[in-house]
Amino acid sequence: MALEEYAGSIVMEIDGKEVEIASLNATEKTGRKLVKTMNKTGRAKGFSRGIKEYDLSISAVIPLTGDIDWAAIEGAKITQYPLSTGGQRVSYLDCFAISVGEKYTVDNEAMRDIAMGALRKVEE
Repeated sequence: MALEEYAGSIVMEIDGKEVEIASLNATEKTGRKLVKTMNKTGRAKGFSRGIKEYDLSISAVIPLTGDIDWAAIEGAKITQYPLSTGGQRVSYLDCFAISVGEKYTVDNEAMRDIAMGALRKVEE
């Protein structure tokens, strides 16, 4: 049986500049919604199509100097790709910051939690 390699750590870039992050969660909402109707079967009959949404949740370490102004991000291109060669690049286009928070704990480094939205997703 051949040994298979799987995706591991990623590199994240904002407008071509590498950013130090601890985690990235990307969620694609399909926009589909359940359509409920009153009928004798007592169940829904189908769904309607809506608008796709892309949500990004990023945890970034807070550097002592040269931190990004996360709250000011509008119209950015965020690209993530595998640290190892041969993986696929995924870009989120026209990204904008929704909320920015800070997190400090006893055992870990200080983190900044950023919620972002994107208008498009492109696999390169």
